[in-house]
Amino acid sequence: MSRVFIVRASMVAILCLSSFAVMSAQLPEPDGGTIERGTSPAHWLSQGSKCMEIPEWQVHEYNPNFFILRQSPCTDYEKPFVFLFFGKDKALLADTGSRNGNIVPAIQVTVKNWLARNGRTSIPLLVVHTHEHRDHVWGDKALQAMNDAAIPVTLLPAEVEATKKFYGIEHWPTDIGHVDLGGRVIDVIPIPGHSAASVAFYDRNTAILLSSDSLYPGRLYVQDFAAFQASTERLIAFTKDKPVAHVLGNHIEETSTPFLDYPVGTMYQRQEHELALSRGSLLELEDALLSLHGVPQRLALRDFSVWPSGPKFTRPGDRERFQQHEKEEMERMWDHTAQPGVH
Repeated sequence: MSRVFIVRASMVAILCLSSFAVMSAQLPEPDGGTIERGTSPAHWLSQGSKCMEIPEWQVHEYNPNFFILRQSPCTDYEKPFVFLFFGKDKALLADTGSRNGNIVPAIQVTVKNWLARNGRTSIPLLVVHTHEHRDHVWGDKALQAMNDAAIPVTLLPAEVEATKKFYGIEHWPTDIGHVDLGGRVIDVIPIPGHSAASVAFYDRNTAILLSSDSLYPGRLYVQDFAAFQASTERLIAFTKDKPVAHVLGNHIEETSTPFLDYPVGTMYQRQEHELALSRGSLLELEDALLSLHGVPQRLALRDFSVWPSGPKFTRPGDRERFQQHEKEEMERMWDHTAQPGVH
């Protein structure tokens, strides 16, 4: 083999690697670019073990215009997250929490603090959803009934047709929708599979991807495997040429120990996994789904598990723990309503 050929081959290899680097790079310099930076909490208060020390909603200011709220485990072991974005013209709340969440006071305080800080007297609030399951829509009625002139509410039902129409998604689930909050555009990516109306949100300002219940540190319950895999691939394609600072899902069910989760019904999670995942988790999820060759089965990965829905995939003890939790919840509600003067 001649030296000329070796040199040419080496140059071709270098050029190929350079081209790959350019295609894969999401920012030209490690300077943060134009992404609005923020911080995550060192820990969530729900890791504690005393209800009196845990607020109904922990409100974390990621940055001045984006807030992450988590419901107390003392109201529901699901302790879901909801997300609040502020634009110049309107605010957007993604999800409304689970039962007993009493979300209205937390939203009013957070929005009014933002208004005061920005010298404003009011801002419209658009209430939307990542999907239609009850632990993410329970607070809808309370927010709709909120009579506050400073925060006029528009609520978008967690339904496919309403979602398509509002975000301008002509072909479901392959098209991408958008909503403009005023100087803040959020892309809406249909991701059915966990549920029929699941969507992901990509905030261009912070480069944060809200992945719904389709990707988070915990059990990824899959109703439709084919749709779930296609949605995962759609998210990967969508984010290919975009920076992704964090992937934030709706729950934490994983411990900080790799491959170990908390049982269903766990209230306090003292050593829980952090909320944020990365785009690499999407690639890992895709590899896991491909390895199943279309056959639904459980598969534990380092930071999450693929978990087919259905009775035959229920882990021993989970059903009993869930039923016991439901019984205790009904008893608690009955005791509360039975007390004189309590409404």
